[in-house]
Amino acid sequence: MSNSTLRFSDRVDDYAKYRPSYPKELISILKRCLRLDSSDIIADIGSGTGISSMLFLENTNTVYGVEPNKEMRYAAEELLKKFPNFISINGTAEATTLPGKSVDMIFCGQSFHWFDKIKSKKEFDRILKENGRIAFVWNCRKTNDDFQKEYENALLANIEEYKFVNHRNINAVDIQDFFKPKKMLFFKIGNKQTFDLEGLKGRLKSSSYCPKSGETYDKLMAEIEIIFNKYNSNNTIDFEYETQIYCC
Repeated sequence: MSNSTLRFSDRVDDYAKYRPSYPKELISILKRCLRLDSSDIIADIGSGTGISSMLFLENTNTVYGVEPNKEMRYAAEELLKKFPNFISINGTAEATTLPGKSVDMIFCGQSFHWFDKIKSKKEFDRILKENGRIAFVWNCRKTNDDFQKEYENALLANIEEYKFVNHRNINAVDIQDFFKPKKMLFFKIGNKQTFDLEGLKGRLKSSSYCPKSGETYDKLMAEIEIIFNKYNSNNTIDFEYETQIYCC
């Protein structure tokens, strides 16, 4: 993950407060299609502030939250401290520090696009038990309504880095190549958050590509406020996603 391990250090609070969780249906899909059992041991790779780990802990799984970013790891430890079956690990996708053949499922939520694909595949093969399973999941913003189109255009117009670090640069072909020789399964579920203006700005500020201050930041936030004022209903706006699930 190289320098990507530090990208979220100064935006942990916004990440924990404004990033979406995953639909409850996600666990049902993993149970049905990947034989997820409540006794399975999960390696949540790039576990961040613990958003994805929470789903598995509530399913009574043991979860190893593997996260290289100290600030995000500490936030997860605080959030999940009531779960004795959560084990926080200072590690990366390429070097998890977990024992060989120790986990039943690897889960990566909003994180696979940061990995070194060759090194992480070798590491995943090492830590997965025989017949182990993998799931890569993203909450992908929908861009098919006028609000989201203008929001997307504001990012593209103001943030050069956004064009390169956007997770949409990873596609199904890349993931299928990673899963070879296994066959990839794909599912999608609707998901959404509802924000006031402060929440919408916080959601943007939780992204690693969003500037923290300066002229570009001020211009971007002004445009976001204009877009919010144009499309909100009763001072809130729906921020819709398609939760995409790639697994084998």
